[in-house]
Amino acid sequence: QVQLEESGGGLVQAGSSLRLSCAISGRTFTAYRRGWYRQAPGKQREWVATITSGGSTNYADSVKGRFTISSDNAKNTVYLQMNSLKPEDTAAYYCRMITRARHDYWGQGTQVTVSS
Repeated sequence: QVQLEESGGGLVQAGSSLRLSCAISGRTFTAYRRGWYRQAPGKQREWVATITSGGSTNYADSVKGRFTISSDNAKNTVYLQMNSLKPEDTAAYYCRMITRARHDYWGQGTQVTVSS
């Protein structure tokens, strides 16, 4: 079984920064793609950022230039550095991993609340 555990969420003021972490553990796997998604109350879950096994990154337009996704493969951890946070970034943030065998795993989420 594979587990994804997010951490680092919290309540911050607009303009602040937070760094989310996603620790991946469990049986041996080969990650193909790892990413962050978010879901605000009353809205559908949306994609935020992705990092591939080769290190390529992509971002949603709404976070481009403010958020940075990275990974530490030795620690099996994925990060999301969030700068210049806005109230509209308020959401539960979820980590996702798709393996080379196309197994799809999600974490339980961590709450980010940005006050104006």
